[in-house]
Amino acid sequence: MKHAKKLLVVDDDDAFREAMELEFGDRGFQVLGAPDHRTALGLAAVHRPKFAVIDLRLAGERGLEVLRDISERLPATRCVVLTGYGSIATAVEAIKLGAAHYLTKPIDPDELEKAFFKDEGDPTVDMPDNPPSLARHEREYIEYVLAATGGNISEAARRLGLHRQSLQRKLRKYPPRR
Repeated sequence: MKHAKKLLVVDDDDAFREAMELEFGDRGFQVLGAPDHRTALGLAAVHRPKFAVIDLRLAGERGLEVLRDISERLPATRCVVLTGYGSIATAVEAIKLGAAHYLTKPIDPDELEKAFFKDEGDPTVDMPDNPPSLARHEREYIEYVLAATGGNISEAARRLGLHRQSLQRKLRKYPPRR
């Protein structure tokens, strides 16, 4: 069976990736699932998907790096970044790196599919009633810096302007949420 619409789903959460594969397979997409950066790039190079859904946070990796590499290698691929930890900074960076849209989880599959084909934003989108807490944004930024330093606590603390022990306390205080 020939599929006109190839979709690459890059997410380290096996259950989420498999749910997306089933959902979009039923919608007529040929779905390729990748748990990491390397697998995603390999699948993209071979299959040249028309669409890609990329999780912002992959185990030990940054989804923005996957986005950058796919956008550079396959500029015609429409990429949508998904995250459970949305922030203005990462949304802006995702768009600069080539994302067509930046959406937060949980996501309705219909909304995700619409994002593949939508070229403009929606100015009528409501602001959430319960915006993420400052602590959650702080944790996301700390993890962003940690990922950028390859998990090096001392270097991350230096870049954040914190003492190493202060950073370790913050990491213990606010464990990551999935």
